[in-house]
Amino acid sequence: MERWQQKVAVVTGASSGIGAAVCKELVECGLKVVGIARRKEKIEKLAETLKSKRGKLYAVKADITKEKDILEAFDWITNNIGPVNILINNAGVFKTADLLDGKTESWKLILDTNLMGLCIATREAAKIMTENNIDGHIVHINSLSGHYVPHNFKVSLYGASKSGVTFVTEALRLELNEIKSKIRITSLSPGTVKTEILTESGMPSSLFSTIPCLEPKDVAEAICYVLGTPPHVQVHELTIRPVGESF
Repeated sequence: MERWQQKVAVVTGASSGIGAAVCKELVECGLKVVGIARRKEKIEKLAETLKSKRGKLYAVKADITKEKDILEAFDWITNNIGPVNILINNAGVFKTADLLDGKTESWKLILDTNLMGLCIATREAAKIMTENNIDGHIVHINSLSGHYVPHNFKVSLYGASKSGVTFVTEALRLELNEIKSKIRITSLSPGTVKTEILTESGMPSSLFSTIPCLEPKDVAEAICYVLGTPPHVQVHELTIRPVGESF
């Protein structure tokens, strides 16, 4: 991680869960971290607890489903903090939504957040990296649901959005190869993680005591591992899951 010292990392969905854990880990490693989320105040509270660390955490308010917000956020970061070296596309929503009886508004929220927002942020970060000759790194927080269709779970549209992330990751790798770019791209697919994204979808918090779960810190440490590999190494896909996960 030494080569990333005092470089700018952007983390979307940074107000809680995996995003907050990634921000904390990267600040402790000495990076300038910009957390993007609608709940800016939560990032600011986290920043207060990290003032003694080697790096620094900045908070930017933006809704990842709105292109205008994303564009303004990256403009602000470039003009006030510096060009982006790392992008962690973490913002996401999980909602039970079947194809036969799902609500259109739920479908749209899932796709706009998990896929469209990710694509727009990726485009803007890659543009900044290219214009500044930065051999950066883009990490997509994917899911096991992006690689297979789980049975008995109402996750048709969630799985479709994450399958899109899997496809986009490989498509981006090929596009970067075509222009001889050294920007690296990684899809990180965790199993069940103990975060509020599940309880906000209507699942009971007691669920976490009945099934094996990863902690947000586990995912954050996996991201640091990926970022810490040598510049000529691309960890294209990394899957992590809790021991004993049954699906």
